[in-house]
Amino acid sequence: MNAMLSVDQLWHSIRREAEIALARDPVFGASLSSTILDHPDFAGALAHQIGARLGRSQADRARIAQFARDAFAASPDLIDAASRDLQIIAVHDLAKTTLLPPLLNFKGYVALQAFRVSSWLWRRGRTDLALLMQSLSSDQLQVSIHPSASIGTSVFLDHATGIIIGAFAVIGDDVTILQNVTIGRKTSEPDRAPKIGRGVYIGGGSTIIGDVSIGDFAKIGAGAVVEHDVPAGYTAVGIPAHLTNCPETVLT
Repeated sequence: MNAMLSVDQLWHSIRREAEIALARDPVFGASLSSTILDHPDFAGALAHQIGARLGRSQADRARIAQFARDAFAASPDLIDAASRDLQIIAVHDLAKTTLLPPLLNFKGYVALQAFRVSSWLWRRGRTDLALLMQSLSSDQLQVSIHPSASIGTSVFLDHATGIIIGAFAVIGDDVTILQNVTIGRKTSEPDRAPKIGRGVYIGGGSTIIGDVSIGDFAKIGAGAVVEHDVPAGYTAVGIPAHLTNCPETVLT
């Protein structure tokens, strides 16, 4: 996928994939009516998916889906972001070149869109509802992102289990985050959170904590514990993290 599709083009591609899947495997395809084919647009299908994955009862699923539809109708930029997030999976995950499987099956993708809805609620003063959606995402999808965080577009939560992103964290565009990653504040600095630049890769099991900045296109190795700034383009590994491609041996 060399260029980003428009939302309408994306939806046309998803529907076409669903129609092909239905023709190829009617047993699997039977579920595609309620998840894809019964919806008029991408926003409707995505809202349904968020409700289905977060809600514990039919009534809860319907309510959560309605919250998402309200957010998408009021702020179309949320759907633009969701479109870019979905398409970037085909760029980063070489096992997936189609759009339907990530939409239906990648919990990291759904968790990220649920966060976008909860953040929309948070910014409009509906903080209790926003925190409820965070809690449901944590329980149902094992991804907990505080609604006060800020996350750019074309973001990929790969595998996603165990991801925690705390209050006030800032994450730029084109960031990839693997499983069991923690990005949060120190108790001694509750008003200061990490800032993650554009194009950063964060390996599985790593921790980024405190008032630190991770520069554009930096890489954080698996299991690293980062408590100091990482310059743009550099790689940090180890506990405590040190830089592997610069003269310094330990972050200071």
